[in-house]
Amino acid sequence: MVTTPQTNPKITLDQFLQLPETKPYREYLYGQIQAKPMPQGQHSVLQARLGAKINEQVLPSKLAYALPELRCTFGGLSIVPDLSIVTWPRIPRNEQGKIANRFATYPDWVIEILSPEQSANKVIKKIKFCLEQGTELGWLLDPDDESVMILTPNQFPDIQSNTEPLTVIEDLQNHLQLSAQEIFSWLTF
Repeated sequence: MVTTPQTNPKITLDQFLQLPETKPYREYLYGQIQAKPMPQGQHSVLQARLGAKINEQVLPSKLAYALPELRCTFGGLSIVPDLSIVTWPRIPRNEQGKIANRFATYPDWVIEILSPEQSANKVIKKIKFCLEQGTELGWLLDPDDESVMILTPNQFPDIQSNTEPLTVIEDLQNHLQLSAQEIFSWLTF
């Protein structure tokens, strides 16, 4: 017996945005719906600690906001990065001046944390798309080899796994210093 692989039928972005949210989150990538892997222990620790560390350093001065699992819809895609960092002036607001529920814009800095069953190339492709749309910086954290791939527009990626300060977006350079070694030390209790 021959089986054919199951494929998701193509739908429009507007149709996708009308669907209810699910856990794990789904993303709309090039006409296809793709489920994000459910975060596991290391992923969850890194996401929580990194978001908290960034916000601790930049939120009091109203420089930026690190938002976990934020749906960002722009450039014909709808993605849910592990962390989206948006600079203060670019945070969408509603008529009452509160943070908007829908972000129809790219993050200034996108951080993805590789899960064991995730394809690194698919995640890099998503970060690259963000950079092409206006995102200033992308990080891909790989807990297996304790490295951070740093992606910037029109430059070859850099991979760090030591104590040197990692590249952060320009608006935060004087307010935030992190190293790959510090980030991955959070996994040891």
